[in-house]
Amino acid sequence: MLRNLLALRQISQRTISSSTRRSLQNKVPEKQKIFQEDNGIPVYLKGGVGDALLYRLTMALTVLGTGYVLYELFNAAMPKKKK
Repeated sequence: MLRNLLALRQISQRTISSSTRRSLQNKVPEKQKIFQEDNGIPVYLKGGVGDALLYRLTMALTVLGTGYVLYELFNAAMPKKKK
């Protein structure tokens, strides 16, 4: 039992210590420069095309959802006709 625990400890130490660390470049300063520029673009659109598409999709869903809610409220407020 003790031998198994020692072997497990050895294996776990080997895999952790032998794993190489990925060297990731810090992109935060570049993003800060982009977002802090005073170029007249709103901050929610400074991310590029993806931000513009996400903004437009959100606005479209908001308008359509509001219209649907108003339609349903109108239907609920009107009395039903008896045949």
